[in-house]
Amino acid sequence: MAKRKAKKGMLPAEAEGARRATGDSAGGATQWPLKLGQRWTRARKLEVVMRMFRGESMEGLSRELGVETYLLEEWREKAIAGIEEGLRERQGDPLVAELDGAMKRIGELSMANELLLERCRKQEAPFRPRRWKR
Repeated sequence: MAKRKAKKGMLPAEAEGARRATGDSAGGATQWPLKLGQRWTRARKLEVVMRMFRGESMEGLSRELGVETYLLEEWREKAIAGIEEGLRERQGDPLVAELDGAMKRIGELSMANELLLERCRKQEAPFRPRRWKR
């Protein structure tokens, strides 16, 4: 069994005729692994995590992408935590509804107060706050 040599600057998985685990040819739309100095963006991590959710093996992805399995596990765990957090949120939280009602009432009272002050300014006798007599 003869070993194929990869071209200079390429990994063995990128050699001519190599295929990915998904069946795509090595020259697909997304370039794996990343070039030197290139970062893993959120979109790229999401793509990898979705591939794991679809059932691709973590070891195969690790070899294909050149990423350690512990990082893939970490990305998957963070994705699951984010999903759980999104499902934990309440729809129609009673505290938020009460706060919204209070803010609406404050707005109504402020508007009524401004209208009364404007009406008093238009009258001949200006509005003067009185002091209470004891």
